[in-house]
Amino acid sequence: MARIRCNYCQNEIFGHRLRCTECADFDLCLQCFSLGAEIATHRREHSFAIKNDQGPCIFEDSERWSLAEENMLLDAVEQYGFGNWNGAAAHLESRTTSECEDHYRRFYINGVVGDATLEEVPRPSITDHTSATGALAGPLSPSLTIPITPLDVGVQQQQELGYMPFRDDFEREYDNDAETLVSSLSINHDDDETDIAIKLAQICKYRLRLQERERRKRLAGEYGLIAAGVPAISKSAKTPHSKKKFGKTGRELQERLKPFSQFHTRAEHQMLFSNIKREKEIKARIKELIRLRKNGLTKLDEEDVFEEEKFKREKRKETKKKMVSAIFAAQLLRPRNRDLFNAKEELTSLKKSRRKIRKNGYIFRRKRRKSSRKR
Repeated sequence: MARIRCNYCQNEIFGHRLRCTECADFDLCLQCFSLGAEIATHRREHSFAIKNDQGPCIFEDSERWSLAEENMLLDAVEQYGFGNWNGAAAHLESRTTSECEDHYRRFYINGVVGDATLEEVPRPSITDHTSATGALAGPLSPSLTIPITPLDVGVQQQQELGYMPFRDDFEREYDNDAETLVSSLSINHDDDETDIAIKLAQICKYRLRLQERERRKRLAGEYGLIAAGVPAISKSAKTPHSKKKFGKTGRELQERLKPFSQFHTRAEHQMLFSNIKREKEIKARIKELIRLRKNGLTKLDEEDVFEEEKFKREKRKETKKKMVSAIFAAQLLRPRNRDLFNAKEELTSLKKSRRKIRKNGYIFRRKRRKSSRKR
């Protein structure tokens, strides 16, 4: 902005001034004009015109910023950005850095202009979740922190595992070089939209790697994998699913459900395992009851008698098989005395006895059905 000085006192003129219409490029300040100053060819009788190129003062201030200075300040803030007060002062030339900053904050942010244009952003309330007393004692929710059983790990075992039990942390984390992805990132003023999008994508990728690190650490602590890494502790520590507690079917079910443990907490995973195991047991029991119903049983009290009779029947079948095997073995061992031992007759007698047993069993079942119908 061009500076205008009084031709008589050589002081810079702010606001109104008097321009002589008869002299070429001759300006006087109000003080010199009121005193009737004359210099060179200028005389006090010359005609004059009142000039004010900078415009009126729009804010009540002792420093009296003109309208032109206000426009130039706003242009400087728009061009150089908010906070670059050195650039704003260089753009105005008539104001210092502190004057530009104080004036902008006072009238455009905290003044009437800021109150009319800037929306009031409510500040979020801060809650101290670490307070040990009062109504806010303890964590906000049990899901925020997962209590992990402290481990009594020796110094040598700590060095082998790289684990710090008091901090519940590891010296070398999973994906330990993840920070190198964003360690050299910086936002520059000359970055275009493509550069900014690439840097934001790198930050998103870094966040995903941090989430995976925290997930693995949570699983390691929750399922006792840290204790399993120490032989002395793994022998004494009680694992959540002991092999002694479940049979072969239970262990197979555990192996099949392992991939789903990453999506559950320990309690939820145990509940899922128990529910599926219980479902299999109920289905097996239903099949057993259907089998009993097909055999004519209508009451649970008859199940024990039926199973006992079934066991005896299977025992008799097994005994008969052994007898037949013994007959053939005896016949093979005594080839010279075949006339003394007729295997064919023995088999015929066994078949007859088997038919008789079946007939008796059929008669017994018919009688039991009739008696149950009468009841």
